[in-house]
Amino acid sequence: MQISYGSDLNGLICGYLFEPGKPGRAVGLAEAGQWLRDEGTAAGAGFVWLHFNLADAAAEAWMSANLPVVPEFFEALHQGSRSTRIEDASDTLVAVVNDIAFEFSFDPSEIETLWVNLTRRMAVTARLHPLRSIDRLRQAVKDGFQFDSSAAFLNRLLRDQGDVLVHIVREATIEVDRVEDSLLAGRLHNKRADLGRLRRVLVRLRRLLAPEPGALFRLLRQPPPWMTAQDLEELRQASEEFSLTLRDMSELQERIKLLQEEIAAQVGEQTNRSVFTLTVVTVLALPINIVAGLLGMNVGGIPLADSRHGFLVIVLIVVTFTVLAGWLAFRKRD
Repeated sequence: MQISYGSDLNGLICGYLFEPGKPGRAVGLAEAGQWLRDEGTAAGAGFVWLHFNLADAAAEAWMSANLPVVPEFFEALHQGSRSTRIEDASDTLVAVVNDIAFEFSFDPSEIETLWVNLTRRMAVTARLHPLRSIDRLRQAVKDGFQFDSSAAFLNRLLRDQGDVLVHIVREATIEVDRVEDSLLAGRLHNKRADLGRLRRVLVRLRRLLAPEPGALFRLLRQPPPWMTAQDLEELRQASEEFSLTLRDMSELQERIKLLQEEIAAQVGEQTNRSVFTLTVVTVLALPINIVAGLLGMNVGGIPLADSRHGFLVIVLIVVTFTVLAGWLAFRKRD
């Protein structure tokens, strides 16, 4: 028996049919395929959304054999570059959308990818691991949210992704504020590691998301014929929101960089003080060690060996040189 882990034997996680004025209705692969064959070329509205789990080896093969998915979609699945982008391939939108894992804990490895194939009558999404934005979209559909077109579906997906990213920036800002407060209070324990982790996450998010506004602008200049002016306006708003989020990320990165430099400076000062203290102790102990070493040799002619006040004289000599060495050391520091 094959274990599907939340999907059917062909990797389908969920499927919905959207018709005008109606909420999404759950459908299986057979019903969705039949609807696409009967209604896919009709002039009426409506579309099918199929969401696949690529961890199932049968998913990609089934999509290739049974769905009108363009070759560029499968090429995007196997490309090494996963930068966010939206491209027009023969009036079909192929999107690579970067999202965060459902259980996100500010680990760079938890940034995952969602692939989208979008036409007027069909939306196909595929992922390897559970993602936050697509899960929010599924929940909205379960709650009765209606989509007038597949383009509206894409716009909602991009808005959900933008909301997730804004939430990440907000949480990262709160964490940076906490680190800054600890820095001002003189508590540096593990703060450099926390800042480094946050900075790596933000750098990777910016690197993966930065191409998206440019890709959206190119799409806005030459959209597919089935996209309406309202769809293009919503896409334009999504691109502007992404640009603002990226700017906030950049500013937060600069703030983290400044905090890291301040922490490094404080750590350097602490190290210098520790080295100075060790040097002073070594210098103060040097006269007594030298004198003790000389007087401890078992040879004849040791001075003051027969003097009643020899010990007191040696102590005075050691104290004098220790005070002198200490004065020289502290004068160097001043």
